[in-house]
This record gives sequence, C-alpha cells and structure tokens, in this order.
Amino acid sequence: ATSTTPIFIDEAISLHRQLEVLSEDEIVAMMHVSSGLAKRIKQQIKDWTNLPTSSAAIDMFSGDIYSGLRAASLSHADRMYAQEHLVILSGLYGALRPLDAVAPYRLEMAYKLNQKRLHDFWGDKIAHHLPPTGLIINVSSREYTRVITPYVSADRIITPQFLTVNQTTGIPSFTTVHAKIARGAFARWMITSKTSSRDSLS
Repeated sequence: ATSTTPIFIDEAISLHRQLEVLSEDEIVAMMHVSSGLAKRIKQQIKDWTNLPTSSAAIDMFSGDIYSGLRAASLSHADRMYAQEHLVILSGLYGALRPLDAVAPYRLEMAYKLNQKRLHDFWGDKIAHHLPPTGLIINVSSREYTRVITPYVSADRIITPQFLTVNQTTGIPSFTTVHAKIARGAFARWMITSKTSSRDSLS
C-alpha cells in the first residue's frame, strides 16, 4: 500500500531539531541509557529523515504490544481498515496512522526535552486530531494516554484491563508483559473483526 505522511510531520521535524543538538551525555541523562546506547541513538538521530522512503509505522515499531498485534500477518483489507481506525501514539510524531512513513527514532512520551515534558509540547493537539464523537478504545500505556484523557470526555474512553490468572492460586493479577501483549492482541482482534460497538466489546 502507498505510504502516507504523518499528520504532525512539522512538529516531528521541530522536535528532531531539538534532538540533533543533544550531546551523548545529554542523551544519557534524558533517556536513562548507557553511554554505548546513547552513541547509537545519536547516530540514529543523525540518520533520521522525514522523507516518505521510510517504513510504515505499523511495521516499524517493536516491543510487547506490537508482538501481540502481529502486524506482518494482517491482510491488505485489515491494514486498510486499521489505517482508518487505529491511531498509534508517538513521542516524536504525536499521532500516526498505520501506513504513515516513519524513520527509526527513540523519544518516549515520558521524556523531558529541554526541560519540557513531551505531554506539554503536544498539549491537546493529538486529542483534537481524534474523531469528535464515538468510542475510543484505549490500549496505550498511561504515559501516552496523558495526551488524550484530559481533553476527551471520560464516557467516550474504554480502557480494557488485562489480568493474568495465577496457575497456583487461581487469582487474577496484573502482569506488565502479559498485559502489553494482550493489548496488542486486542487491537488486532478489533481490526480483524471490524468491531465498533460497545456491546460487541464485552
């Protein structure tokens, strides 16, 4: 499928300019990474591009949530549906559609850039990009949803809770890794089943 341009590409370019001037020591302090990793991140920042020759967002991201999403095995029709219904929250790009062209980066929403929290940089922009009516199924982590929840009516947001049943005690409890994978799998189910109503979620 043809790639699309991120909605907030101008903001991404602005943030990237701030990243470009950071020293490796400043990257270590901001991202809480080793000096070796900071060196690689510095190179990644140097290599970053806003040209549409990059990867589709849905294929580039990794981690537990994306292992649950299993984007590579989504059909063309599923990817087209996701393009219209799935919003990927991003520290650098703000809000991404699955087929938006993105380049590798590291900028989590919880970071402070030049002493300013990314939540404050984005403000209500991302929330106002979302549809003005209808349900929002939230499967993002808390640091990302902070750019949404203050600006959207609470009765529009459904945040599923995923618990793991202890095999010994039978008691369900929250396990971070399992919950992340489950959130990705739940997003996949909503995409492949074209789920849209509150009743069909239960």
